This record gives sequence, structure tokens and C-alpha cells, in this order.
Amino acid sequence: MLEAIHELANWVVAWAYTPYGAMALGILAFAESSFFPIPPDVLLIALCLIDPGNSIFYAILCSLASVMGGIFGYGLGKWGGRPLLLRMVSESKIRFVEHYYQKYDVWAVAIAGFTPIPYKVFTVTAGVFLLDLKRFILASALGRSGRFFLVGTLFYFFGKPISEVIQKYLNIISILFVVALMGGFWFIHFWSKKNMATVPEPRVVAVTDRRDN
Repeated sequence: MLEAIHELANWVVAWAYTPYGAMALGILAFAESSFFPIPPDVLLIALCLIDPGNSIFYAILCSLASVMGGIFGYGLGKWGGRPLLLRMVSESKIRFVEHYYQKYDVWAVAIAGFTPIPYKVFTVTAGVFLLDLKRFILASALGRSGRFFLVGTLFYFFGKPISEVIQKYLNIISILFVVALMGGFWFIHFWSKKNMATVPEPRVVAVTDRRDN
């Protein structure tokens, strides 16, 4: 599994060395927000490495496409995500995620957008649980742009000093992104399993038929 994802990551990076690198970045950022497994960071870094002067442009493109992809994922969840979730995970885990959305609202989306936690999980479930769309878009924009602009800004201002290092270790960096991706899925699984007992069960009110003797 890890090897297959690593090969997929190498295929993604290869687009940076074609005339369609920017287009591929936009498509990847959009797709990763709802269904594609590889984060766009690997291609973003490769493009910024090749052309540091356009790093801010790449960060803007990646952020906008990712937010649009998040809206698409939200739509998938809103118009058909619940039956799909029921096929993939148990009802108790769905209740667990819903409980945390009720507790933290869209800030869970913002955190997922900035961290290695799989963003697509939060975009689809946000639609399933009908989070406010405007606030969802705002949280997505904050989380995703914060993450991608961090990369773009570093390359724009310090491109030459850090390019040599990243060029030397680009393959290792792509592996680390794959490991972070797998770690994000593991974190969600472990987090839900550990805290499942804290999710309140639905209240059942017993009705007693009381008759006068």
C-alpha cells in the first residue's frame, strides 16, 4: 500500500517537469479535497523548486482549487454522502464524527486543512452533517491557504538557499508526505477508537402504560 502511494506521488511530481505543471496542480488540489489520495504539496514544492519566482502564484492557484474541491466534497456529502458513509464505517463512528462537529463546528475543517489529517474526510462529512456552507468555505480558505502560502512564501523569499537542499532530498520529502498521509488516516482511526466511549448514546425514553387499579 505504501509503495503504491509512493509511486503515485512520483507520478504527480513528474508533472512539474512538463508544460502542464500549473494545470496539473490545480486539478490535483481540487481532486485531493474530495477523493484523490495524494496531497498537492508534493507538486507545489516541485513547481516552486523549478520556478521560485512564481511561488506565490502557485500557492494562490493551489489554495483556490483546493477550496473549490472542498465545496465539491461538501456537495457529495450533502447529496448522497450518508448512505456512502454507512457502507464505509459503522453508525457509531458516524455519530462520533457528528458529535465532534457539533462540539467544534467548522474549526475542525480549518485544522484538517492545515495539517496532514486527510482533508477529504472533513469536506464530505461537513456536507453530510450540514455545516453552514459559508463558514465551511471560510474555514477551508484559512486552513488551506495558510498551508500552501507557507510553502509558496518560503520559496519566493528564500528560493535559492533552500532549493539546493530540497532538490537533493526531494525524493525523501515525497516519501515523508506519503508517511504523513498514512499517519493522518491512522490518527483518525485511533482517535475515533480511543474516544468512542465518550460519545453519548441516543437517549431512549421509555413509555409506561399506567393504569389505575
